[in-house]
Amino acid sequence: MSLDDLHIPYAVPTLLLAVALAFKAPTLARAWRDADVRATSLLLGLATCVFVSVTPVNIHRINEVTGVPNIAAPWTYSLLTAFCATCLTMIMRWREEPSPARDRRMRLVYVIYTGIIVGLWVTFLLADVGQERIYDLDTFYANTPFMREHVLLYLVAHMVSALVAAYMIGTWFSAVESRWLKAGLVCLQAGYASGLVFDVAKIVAVGARWNGVDWDFLSTKLAPPFALLDAVLVAVGFIIPQAGPPLQRWISDRRQYQRLYPLWRALRTIEPSSAQARVSRFAPLDLRLLQREQHIHDAMLRLAPHYDADLYERQFRAARAALGDEESARGTAGAAAIKAAVASFHERTPRETTDQPVIGPEITEHIEAISLAMRRRPRRSARRTPTDSSGDLAATSSAEPSR
Repeated sequence: MSLDDLHIPYAVPTLLLAVALAFKAPTLARAWRDADVRATSLLLGLATCVFVSVTPVNIHRINEVTGVPNIAAPWTYSLLTAFCATCLTMIMRWREEPSPARDRRMRLVYVIYTGIIVGLWVTFLLADVGQERIYDLDTFYANTPFMREHVLLYLVAHMVSALVAAYMIGTWFSAVESRWLKAGLVCLQAGYASGLVFDVAKIVAVGARWNGVDWDFLSTKLAPPFALLDAVLVAVGFIIPQAGPPLQRWISDRRQYQRLYPLWRALRTIEPSSAQARVSRFAPLDLRLLQREQHIHDAMLRLAPHYDADLYERQFRAARAALGDEESARGTAGAAAIKAAVASFHERTPRETTDQPVIGPEITEHIEAISLAMRRRPRRSARRTPTDSSGDLAATSSAEPSR
């Protein structure tokens, strides 16, 4: 198979949409009763099928397998029409609260576009299109009875859906607050603009044929790239608002999970006060982050009798003088105090005090800064400060890899 057979301009967006659909599959399996999840999966599935079907090599295969010349046309146009209907109803789902009126309008859209799909098949079956045309079917049969109506039907349906969707988005955009949703709507508007260029180019080329003029290049050369851009941008526009927030949370959790690793590593030898559930390394990230945070706080409780608040204060004053930044100073001082408490814990030498042993907010509210301080390498030029037997400011940490 040559590179021309692969049709890279079609294959790349098809692959991207198929990957998006594969990532959506687990969500569909868990929440298939959710109408929004089903609609998004249907939209991605239809977009993928459209791209697979419009590839020239697959157009020929569909015709060849069925034995019907040009039957790929109503098949592909039907998928495109169903995709348009799903896009319109998705915007309605986003734009309006659930209500009987919204449901009626969505059903009306599906009824209208189902009628269009039926019309596509009826006009195709009535037309005489015995010669297979892969690249220029619309213009080649522009003057053929019923095929002329067939082409106009799908083009007008596509153009109307793009105009209606663009209007709904335009009147709604200013009221949208979510940046993810706004980004998705921008992609949708750009996609519908590309779709309108596709429709106009096709209609002008077909109209030229009616007048005996050959402007087929508008249909065969100019229109296809805009059709690809339209489908990709529209599909991406619907994916962004749903995939963006979970992705943002995952990135935030991943960053927090990595930042807490040095502190967790320093405390992992402290046995928890109660048995903890085992969490696999392949468990969801948010569950692993929760367990890491719980282990840190549980270890803090066990270290309380060994915690030296005076050491913390001395280290904090020295670090603030050396570093100038309060958060970094609290991290450095906390790292020194925690390391000293861990050493005391393993030596079984708790501090003698009449107060109830507790680690205060100077530690518990700055665990991320403490963990980062444990990861940082000490500066060679840093001023060394007087310490007790538990160590000095420079001994608070050595570089630890993020896990």
